[in-house]
Amino acid sequence: MVVRVAEQARLSGIDRVVIATDHDDIARASRAHGVEVIMTRADHATGTDRLAEVAAQRALSDNEIVVNVQGDEPLIEPQLIRDVADLLDAKPNAAIATACHPITANDEIFNTNVVKVALDRDNMALYFSRSTIPHARDAFANDNTTVPLGLPLYRHIGLYAYRAGFLRQFPHLEAPAIERFEALEQLRALWHGYKIAVLITGGAPMPGVDTAEDLARVRTLFDRRAKPL
Repeated sequence: MVVRVAEQARLSGIDRVVIATDHDDIARASRAHGVEVIMTRADHATGTDRLAEVAAQRALSDNEIVVNVQGDEPLIEPQLIRDVADLLDAKPNAAIATACHPITANDEIFNTNVVKVALDRDNMALYFSRSTIPHARDAFANDNTTVPLGLPLYRHIGLYAYRAGFLRQFPHLEAPAIERFEALEQLRALWHGYKIAVLITGGAPMPGVDTAEDLARVRTLFDRRAKPL
């Protein structure tokens, strides 16, 4: 699965694709398919901490951009990877770039597994939450099953581009209470004053692999693609 993710990342046209892991089996499978591997420590609390180690190992310059693509996203669109990287490149005052899409499905409005993001006028993140932000007080009091017309309600997409200079600082930043209670590590950056630029996409990306059922679905899809016409 991580090799499939690496293949999608290569299609984005970025300069270098690396799998960062602490697991020997993942490393062997990646190298067998010609994907570069960087071995990291096994005690990282977050994926961002793992990337910070990679940035330190490779002595990346402060403004080099590192995109974190999760290893369980074999269907991620290469263009989305490219667009998030390009957004950060175009926003010199931001340390991080990420993405979101408008929420239109009613079952996502109050789902705490759906992370929301509130934006300022420049599409910089104001806050991320598992709660419904912004909360339409009057509209939801009457009907909590429909997104009111005009409510800027966005679902966060868990894809990040970082400046290497920020990655070096991240492990030394205090984890604030808002991060611990929301269980959202990006809040650490906001709490310490770092800017996060947000790309608004037209719709949700293809889902990742979180369950055995997800894995079976994705395998079937790749099997269909592999069959000759």
